[in-house]
Amino acid sequence: MTDNSTKSEYTVLLAGNPNVGKSTVFNALTGMKQHTGNWAGKTVSTAEGSYKFNSANFRLLDLPGTYSLNASSPDEMAALNAIETVKYDCIAVVTDATCIERNLNLVLQILQITNRAVVCVNLADEAEKQNIDIDYDELSVQLGVPVVRTAARKKQGLKNLAEQISNVASGKTKTYSVTRKYDSKTEEAIQIVSDALSDTDVSDKRRTAIHILERKQDITNNSNIGNAVKKAKELAGEDIDDIIAKTRVGQCEEIYKLCVKRRNGEYRNRDRKIDKILTSRIFGIPVMLLLFAVIFYITIAGANYPSEWLSSLFSFIGEKLTMLADYINTPPWLKNLVIDGIYTTLSNVVSVMLPPMAIFFPLFTILEDLGYLPRVAFNLDSVFCRAGTNGKQGLTMLMGFGCNACGVTGCRIIDGENERRIAVLTNNFSPCNGRFPTLIAIISMFFVGVFPIAVQSAVSAFILVGIILVSILVSLLISFILSKTILKSGGKSFLMELPPYRVPQIGKTIVRSLLDRTVFVLGRAVLVAVPAGAIIWILANIHIGSETIISYVTSFLDPFARIMGLDGAILTGFILGFPANEIVLPTTLMIYLSNGTMTDYGSLAQLHDILISNGWTIKTAVCMLIFTLMHFPCSTTCITVKKETGSIKWAILSFILPTVCGIICCIAANLLLDIFI
Repeated sequence: MTDNSTKSEYTVLLAGNPNVGKSTVFNALTGMKQHTGNWAGKTVSTAEGSYKFNSANFRLLDLPGTYSLNASSPDEMAALNAIETVKYDCIAVVTDATCIERNLNLVLQILQITNRAVVCVNLADEAEKQNIDIDYDELSVQLGVPVVRTAARKKQGLKNLAEQISNVASGKTKTYSVTRKYDSKTEEAIQIVSDALSDTDVSDKRRTAIHILERKQDITNNSNIGNAVKKAKELAGEDIDDIIAKTRVGQCEEIYKLCVKRRNGEYRNRDRKIDKILTSRIFGIPVMLLLFAVIFYITIAGANYPSEWLSSLFSFIGEKLTMLADYINTPPWLKNLVIDGIYTTLSNVVSVMLPPMAIFFPLFTILEDLGYLPRVAFNLDSVFCRAGTNGKQGLTMLMGFGCNACGVTGCRIIDGENERRIAVLTNNFSPCNGRFPTLIAIISMFFVGVFPIAVQSAVSAFILVGIILVSILVSLLISFILSKTILKSGGKSFLMELPPYRVPQIGKTIVRSLLDRTVFVLGRAVLVAVPAGAIIWILANIHIGSETIISYVTSFLDPFARIMGLDGAILTGFILGFPANEIVLPTTLMIYLSNGTMTDYGSLAQLHDILISNGWTIKTAVCMLIFTLMHFPCSTTCITVKKETGSIKWAILSFILPTVCGIICCIAANLLLDIFI
């Protein structure tokens, strides 16, 4: 091992399976000194942080959670790419003490690549509650690297972990390779490849040979090694990679038996009892719908007052900005462009988006930390499998309810390329946070007025759940069609670990969701709202003859919009709302009122009167709900689709697909309502 004792900064990779508390370890070591980014050439986000220990600086790179280095998904490929290309001083592999046998597979794979490692056995407190005894010293002997007991949520063992990482990174602790035997033919094949490595600078040729054979490729691009691999496979068989993998499973079992003892056979009884309800065929989906109805109710009821406060605050600031502009003799056109155009659009987006996001995202993250979301994917797996995909699409769909761009990014967790593209193309059928205010306003004005005021929010929440069920059914139908046509897919079920239920760390959850999700999404919306505000103001204030440009656009679109059960102002509002869904309704109001500046409504009653006076009926409201649910994604989501798929054609298709569906459904609804109303 190289002597790194004189270095002042070390690079450490943090690896591990999903749901082992890796993020908790990362956050505990780095504190707030962290940021997110992408691996070079990859589209998988990761986190990077830093911390100091014994006067040395440590750069900690959090790899995507992965079960294996036999890369098949973007997450696995990103993790393997980092391990093979980043110049690190130590790899810290986080494992779950309650199911360490399964985690050992990844540990042994990493130890095939390097012995400059530390194994962190996390969640040790939970293992002890389940009467699981781990001999950490023996485990260290079996692996040849330091093994550290931690309970990161309780801040236990972190100092020892940092010390062992420092010792391995600096070369103070000498790790060693443990030779593990295979059958005679495999051993001979390994020796053939190992001999071909004689001209390379690989320090452990046997271990590298095993890694090359299991990956089915020559990782050094060396023709001599390539010939050796071919010869080795002729001797031991083309399935030598499977033989190595199966042998490693047996090695994991042997190490587990030597190092881990259970004082009773039954554990996680509480989790199993809960799962009998939450994942049952009878109660699983109804409980899921009820739970999300509660979340939507809290979001709807809780966002009203903050939205009003923010709207009042921005209105007050707008008045002061107008006074300031007048005081410094700002040209009228510039004052109106900046204040009536850009500032008003921006204030509408923030006041409408921020409160529901600040409520929904933390609640969603709490469910994630609790361990419930994998159960949702489990419940939805059979349904999505029939549609040609799998339950992982259910998770990305749920993410889309917060933000479709985030939902598209989340599709990275789906292994199959076609299944991943189907999830990307159908994610926009999930109504995002920007569409909720429009949906809620229309529901409140046209469909719950007959109910007592005290229960109107609850009724709105259940109607919204019904609309979401429609979006899920449409998503399943489109997924099925895509899986049978341009993106043929087998619809295979997936293997997924159901993590133990854990009490969420409420404070950290709220901070993380606000910073990582709310602020991130809001920031992107603000970036597109600024130019959008300027464009909308220009269109509404530049005249051609006696009419503004926006009036000409509205008149041109009106005949087609009437066929859809809408009108030209509504359709123009959707088109101008391409940068951000939040501005669709305010833009429509601006067109109705013909005042040249974006309008926000003071109350639902006031908005209802404006809409009724401009010809709205129940039919208009229904068609508006349909097209709000199914229309082109916002600009941010389109850009994200292009980035994630690497092709403009999929971004175009993601734009066309929901729009065509929305137009067809609106026309059908308009015709049917004409018959029955």
